[in-house]
Amino acid sequence: MIGDFYILDFSYDVEEGKPVIYIWAIDKDNNRVLILEKNFRPYFYALLEDDNEKIIDEIRKLNKSESPITKVDVLEKKYYGNPVKALRIETVIPAYVRTYREAVGKISGIKEVLEADIRFYMRYSIDSGLRPFFWFQAEVEEIKDNRFRVSKVYNLTKVIKIYEDNPPELRILSFDIEVYNKYGFPDPKRDPVIIIGVWSKDGGKQFVNETGDDLKTIREFSKFILDYDPDIILGYNSNGFDWPYLIERVRNRNVKLDIGRKTGSEPSQGTYGHYSIVGRLNVDLIGFVGSIEEVKVKSLDNIADYLGVMPKNKRVNLEWYQIPEYWNDDKKRQILLQYNMDDAKSTYLLKDAFLPFGEQAAMISGLPLDQLSMASVGYRVEWLLMREAYHFNELIPNRAEREYEGYKGGLVISPKQGIHEDISVLDFSSMYPSIMIKYNIGPDTLVKGDCDDCWVAPEVGHKFRKAPEGFYKKILQELIKERRDIKDKLSKTDNEYEKRRLDERQKALKIMTNAFYGYMGWLGARWYSREGAEAVTAWGREIISSAAKIAESEGFEVIYGDTDSIFVKGDKNKVNELAKEISDKFSLDIKVEKQYKRIFFTENKKRYAGLTFDNKIDIVGFEAVRGDWCDLAKDLQRQVIERILLSSVDDAVRLARETIMKLRRKEFRIEDLIIWKSLDKSIDEYEVEAPHVSAAKKAMKAGYAIFKGGKIGYVVVKGAGKISDRAEPYFMVKDLSRIDVDYYVDKQLVPAVMRILESFGIKESTLKTGGFDIMNFFKK
Repeated sequence: MIGDFYILDFSYDVEEGKPVIYIWAIDKDNNRVLILEKNFRPYFYALLEDDNEKIIDEIRKLNKSESPITKVDVLEKKYYGNPVKALRIETVIPAYVRTYREAVGKISGIKEVLEADIRFYMRYSIDSGLRPFFWFQAEVEEIKDNRFRVSKVYNLTKVIKIYEDNPPELRILSFDIEVYNKYGFPDPKRDPVIIIGVWSKDGGKQFVNETGDDLKTIREFSKFILDYDPDIILGYNSNGFDWPYLIERVRNRNVKLDIGRKTGSEPSQGTYGHYSIVGRLNVDLIGFVGSIEEVKVKSLDNIADYLGVMPKNKRVNLEWYQIPEYWNDDKKRQILLQYNMDDAKSTYLLKDAFLPFGEQAAMISGLPLDQLSMASVGYRVEWLLMREAYHFNELIPNRAEREYEGYKGGLVISPKQGIHEDISVLDFSSMYPSIMIKYNIGPDTLVKGDCDDCWVAPEVGHKFRKAPEGFYKKILQELIKERRDIKDKLSKTDNEYEKRRLDERQKALKIMTNAFYGYMGWLGARWYSREGAEAVTAWGREIISSAAKIAESEGFEVIYGDTDSIFVKGDKNKVNELAKEISDKFSLDIKVEKQYKRIFFTENKKRYAGLTFDNKIDIVGFEAVRGDWCDLAKDLQRQVIERILLSSVDDAVRLARETIMKLRRKEFRIEDLIIWKSLDKSIDEYEVEAPHVSAAKKAMKAGYAIFKGGKIGYVVVKGAGKISDRAEPYFMVKDLSRIDVDYYVDKQLVPAVMRILESFGIKESTLKTGGFDIMNFFKK
């Protein structure tokens, strides 16, 4: 029969001594199905130093009966763009690729062993062209196999075509667990799970440990998953806490957390730290929040509040240390249950913010969504490159240990300090990818030595051949063309669903394209090239410098420049003409990105704030958008910025003085002075006792639970010694008179606002004492 299937994920197993690829999918009738590919075999390459028939014989002698070498073929391939001869060595069991890799690498005449570290099911995905969230049509044969929790199981005979179409409706479930623990970091050997909350389109449900036996609670949760049969399970830091905790909790009772679509399977930790659930996509949304720079403490409640899916004033807000207290008190337990339900619901609602982008990024990179959510942008780019390498007949380089090599970055034109009116920002669109395309930059086009027809990078002198087109250039051109086509389609459609899908695709393409430069300079990259990265920034510096000179020659004043943009003051009616002149000169797209009614710069680079013509305020580089200051300092700095942009410097100084005086008069809330820090490691892993670590230890000593990956809030109290000695968990400080007001004035408020006000000649003493103005303040 011929069927059409929507791909969710891949996995594999060895059955009767042979590997079987599992393609987990959904058919056109919305049935969850499994397609088995039984004919694909693992292989790797050996790069030959010369043509030596004896080498093939030597390789065949390595044969192991458990997984024999079934084929050794001599192929014409390319390696870094150069033609090479390579042996394609095929075996039976994927695990034996590693065994053969080591042995083959020792044979005389073998220059290098390649592509032996690619996961077997991903190797199949690359070679077959099948990718998550695409449809494929195939000739299949239905079989009976009760080992799998799906509607139908098929053997794959032949793939007919791969195509895009509207996806089926996916079943999505979110979950969140609460653990009872009063003795420091939760220990799954000791501390029970008390609540598991789940949320789906049907609403919420909870599994509560009423009897003291959390194994019963976890089993109820597992049964619910099997009955609901979700395609995607969402969590927030679930890879870091929930899954490992649940797995260890049942393992201590000799039980498996059997929730996959293959009977007897349990979540297992895989690549990038994610937990794989067979046949389902386990997506930890915390992997997507790194791009939200505005939120520094990326807790679930903060992210949900920032994105508007569940504002803090419409949910129960508890701190981790309150869980035992609320669980033990019958009158408060319902509040804890609602807190858990709000977390599960928040996680579910965040799907609309992150999954559309994630799906498109998975389609581009080929990485399954659960892996993609935890993989860095560099890894996402690399999987795209690996897929393209297969089509270009390029061998994939191995990973290598490399020493850090620094190089000069983008040009920053020092800002003209002070307030400026009517400023236009000219921004080069995708400058670095455009440079890579224009000058054919990549590890395969780099020429070391003489070259008659090369691009030569300014300052650094690295040479790149003009022809043929390099690996990076070809792929970047494809990505840019695809994005242009997508944006064209986007402008022509009225369908809201299609608009969202296309917009997320073009965003994913943009992020992927712009990440190529960073990937090339990443020490962990397979296609690493320090010379390439260094050349890109060298050309970038030349272009920005020249663009600034053109602007000045046309009567504009350049106020600031940074990497791929310049800030100019001049006739706003002529700024588009300036952009066209610069664009024509360098054959690069440049546009007027923003226009500011008012903007101010300090003497420091990458630090400014501006008021746009639609009255939005942009803040770049100040503590107001950083996380290591208390709310009072952050709020004051933001208000000072607003006063300068909307009113005057004098008004901003007056506000700062008033705030400091209120603090000295103890007109504050403890909550405004809390400094929040994340605990990225277990407490005993910290070598230096920073204030937040000291505060965490004090909380543990007092019997409060401390979670790795969580956050700790502390305040600084009066006393002798270092700040670390005087950092107290905020919930243990009830008396306002204990607060070290001088610390908050001298180390928080004043430094936060002086980052701005010192540029206007204001001194610290003016803020602290205030002179006659402060007296006028008291007369009001």
